Amino acid sequence: MRGERSVMVTVGAVEGSSMRNPGTIMGVAEDGSFAGSLSGGCIEQAVVSEALDVLKEGSPRVTRFGAGSPYVDIKLPCGGGLDLHFQPLGADEVATACLSTIRGRTPFSIRLDQDGAHHVPEWRASEFDASNGAGVFGHWPAPRVQIVGHGAAVPALTEMARSMGCWASALTPDEQLIRSMKEQGLAADLVKRTTQTDLLESDPWTAIVFLFHDHDWEIDLMARAFELPHFYLGAMGGRKAHAMRCEALKAKGISKEQLATVRAPIGVFHSSRDPQTLALSTLAEIIRTYQDTDFEAALG
Repeated sequence: MRGERSVMVTVGAVEGSSMRNPGTIMGVAEDGSFAGSLSGGCIEQAVVSEALDVLKEGSPRVTRFGAGSPYVDIKLPCGGGLDLHFQPLGADEVATACLSTIRGRTPFSIRLDQDGAHHVPEWRASEFDASNGAGVFGHWPAPRVQIVGHGAAVPALTEMARSMGCWASALTPDEQLIRSMKEQGLAADLVKRTTQTDLLESDPWTAIVFLFHDHDWEIDLMARAFELPHFYLGAMGGRKAHAMRCEALKAKGISKEQLATVRAPIGVFHSSRDPQTLALSTLAEIIRTYQDTDFEAALG
């Protein structure tokens, strides 16, 4: 936050219903500006005031908001309660270490104890003790959405995914589309041949999405996608197109079990006729799958 002193505010524990889960972070700078949110907007200003008081005192604290809070005039509409941990960062290197890990797309955790906040270069299950302000919170990399295809749905999904905090990029054989996307600040690269499978980028937190109207383009690329780590694989097209796709992929050695994992027709609602609706439907399915995936078990 521009090199200013700041406070890291972490949702330590949740009682009842809440907009945010344990481990959610909000940053407050010494000038009162903040990034992130811990509710639907009902406590943020109170959190900023508390954070500035923590900066003044220079020591961490745990404060209850909502049910059971000493601030009787600050209510959560959902009726729940939040235990928030306020940690002044000062010149600590924990933020730099966390940002570096985020950019490297590897799991990490933040440990809170009497000595402050600490970056842990591995994922750990979240736990928190409000009585002493100690805990640990694991963070997985944000979803990456690798889009492969052509047509107006490609930039629509790329832009929408980026707006949701996903890493989003596209591969397309359409050079004009690439120019248009780059003018919008969207990441896009040219795929010249159906066999150019080395351009696919993936990790366990990647959704690979195929948006080709000409399905001959996708077979080699999709066969390669099965070999790459991913949590979601989806393809545009109706049931007839998907049946033909499956036959072509079987000829490439893709098993029946692998084919069963493909989301097709793609999205949470089908027969989407316009690019924005298709993008919304697809992204909703991707985010839901990401949230439902047990990455700890998946990664073994």
